[in-house]
Amino acid sequence: MDHFAAAEAQLAQQRIRQKLEEVNQAAQTNLAPVQDHVNYTLQKAYFKCAYECFDRSRKQEEISNCVENCSIPLSNVQQTFENEMAKFQEKLNRSMMVCQDKYEGSKLQQKPGAMNDMISCADEAIQDSIKMLPLLTNKLKASFGIPDKSSS
Repeated sequence: MDHFAAAEAQLAQQRIRQKLEEVNQAAQTNLAPVQDHVNYTLQKAYFKCAYECFDRSRKQEEISNCVENCSIPLSNVQQTFENEMAKFQEKLNRSMMVCQDKYEGSKLQQKPGAMNDMISCADEAIQDSIKMLPLLTNKLKASFGIPDKSSS
């Protein structure tokens, strides 16, 4: 690989990393209400419930079972959240792999502008992912019973 091609590849990787950081920022912004619900509302409810389990009249096994039952709603929500985020990440990864495959094919065919095509493809995949975040957030909010602030 000549120096020009190496520099071009490095620049492309840097641009794609910046675009991926945009997805990260968008995810954090969009999913903040869901994270707040999990971190504060559900964890608070869990700790209140678990606190109530500790009663001297109960046997240790009863206390353990009670605490475990308190953790079920929080665990279910956390698992659902993690599963949805894993699906989101997997879809983005597949899209990026398609771009990489197209780029590799264009390189083999020595098509001019292959790098620009890859960057364009990656940018489109990333923008599509960013557009999906509000939909994913709404799906999670509905699933977790989080009220929409705009309707309250």
